[in-house]
Amino acid sequence: MAEIGQNIELCKSLLSQNEVIGIPTETVYGLAGNALSQDAVLKIFEVKERPSFDPLICHIKSIDDLGQYAFTIPDLALKFADAFWPGPLTLILPKNKQIPDLVTSGLDTCGFRVPKHPLTLQLLNSFDFPLAAPSANPFGYISPTSAQHVQNQLGDKIPYILDGGECLVGLESTIVGFNQEGRSIVYRLGGLSLDEIKKIDPEVLISINQSSNPVAPGQLKSHYSPQKPIILFDRISELEHHPLLRESFVISFSQDFEIGEKSLVLTSALSLNEAAKNLFAYLRLADEDKETSIIFAQRVPGQGLGLAINDRLKRATS
Repeated sequence: MAEIGQNIELCKSLLSQNEVIGIPTETVYGLAGNALSQDAVLKIFEVKERPSFDPLICHIKSIDDLGQYAFTIPDLALKFADAFWPGPLTLILPKNKQIPDLVTSGLDTCGFRVPKHPLTLQLLNSFDFPLAAPSANPFGYISPTSAQHVQNQLGDKIPYILDGGECLVGLESTIVGFNQEGRSIVYRLGGLSLDEIKKIDPEVLISINQSSNPVAPGQLKSHYSPQKPIILFDRISELEHHPLLRESFVISFSQDFEIGEKSLVLTSALSLNEAAKNLFAYLRLADEDKETSIIFAQRVPGQGLGLAINDRLKRATS
């Protein structure tokens, strides 16, 4: 199994040898390798069993790195970066030749972000290459929000997991790109709410793709999925006489579920931030429960981070 710890020098050494490791971010844990090394990037795809047509995100240490790896940077992109980096925002920009096509699945654009986690920023500042880092889980499965989650899923395939505690956000980054007219486009809802995005660009476009030909990471229809089937519901009353209730695990938004024993509440304070932080961990607990065979999950209010939570739940049902 992988060693778990906080040895930055060992992480630096492993990554410099084209190994891949687990790293913490404020969103979810990533499976990281040298983004400029095709050998390392191939290893990421192999460990995750991820299809090569699903592009990866490059993690950089600061906004200053964009000039090294992005071919052009719109003024609006710089405004977003100034406002939200480090943080849960990925910007899709034209890449230069330093970024291998394997990272971007042949696209001429690449996703960049500066993660908001002190250990990972310390690591990024210890060498001169960006880290390609999708979520550290088998492709399509629930994203990890702790070092132990990574250990449970990939620990037999990687040498080291940098332990940064539990993720504070718990949802992947929001992804924003730019069209030829310079307008911003949200390609994936995530840890940065749409309301925050609109503070920078009130006219932002929305294009939440669910295709087998993604233009940004995390756009495949079937993604973030438990092994058990998952059914979404809106009101607790919908489950009271459901024929599958006896064999189910229920994840509700804020209301205790008093029918049956297997249930979890995402937030005790009507907090979408708390619900987002708990979502993947609770889906994982429900999926690992051996006494149930189906998961019921309640949609959350469709505002702020609730839009991203509901997007993840919808994809989990595919």
